[in-house]
Amino acid sequence: MGKVLSRMAGILAAGLLCTGAAHASVVLTFEGLGDESPIGNWYNGGGGGNLGITFGPDSLAIIEESAGGTGNFSNPPSGVTVAFFLSGPGDVMDVPAGFNTGFSFFYADQVGFTGSVTVWSGLDGTGTELASLSLPSTPDPYNVWVPIGVTFSGKAESAVFGGSANYIGFDNITLGSATPGGVPEPATWAMMLLGFSGLGLLIHRRSKARLAPHPVG
Repeated sequence: MGKVLSRMAGILAAGLLCTGAAHASVVLTFEGLGDESPIGNWYNGGGGGNLGITFGPDSLAIIEESAGGTGNFSNPPSGVTVAFFLSGPGDVMDVPAGFNTGFSFFYADQVGFTGSVTVWSGLDGTGTELASLSLPSTPDPYNVWVPIGVTFSGKAESAVFGGSANYIGFDNITLGSATPGGVPEPATWAMMLLGFSGLGLLIHRRSKARLAPHPVG
């Protein structure tokens, strides 16, 4: 059954990431990753599904304190885990299959720290800059999650998280839409589809969470 789910998730992801897909998006919630663990290949054959999405070495996950982690953030859009990025050359997300239309996410920060995200046509922040987002400081440290997104023309293959990224938490990173989603990841959708066929139903859990008010790592 696990192999069947993996294949279905891969097929669904391929369809969602297809350049010609309309109104399709992929939402990354980072649930299942360990506290302060590298995101790396989690979405490239790891526990997050075979979506072909990779993150650089400065990209980490963090779990809320009440769930056994070290993050002191609260009220994230979904689950108990969010992403953050150390300041360095590895704060990049690569999507070799590409995505179009838009890019979005929720973010929360330590008051007074700002960041930026740029979307590029090539891998590793190369090629043409397709879009740029400035992230103003939020009014309440790690408690208010602000939705932000941008539309662009062409196909994007990477996004780079900069500025004071190590003071900012990110959740529900959404590829293919300028509005961040709050839906399960493609692998979870595959499980739900199988459930409706009589093979079991997976319910996506949503709960409160708490990001350390200082760089981690």
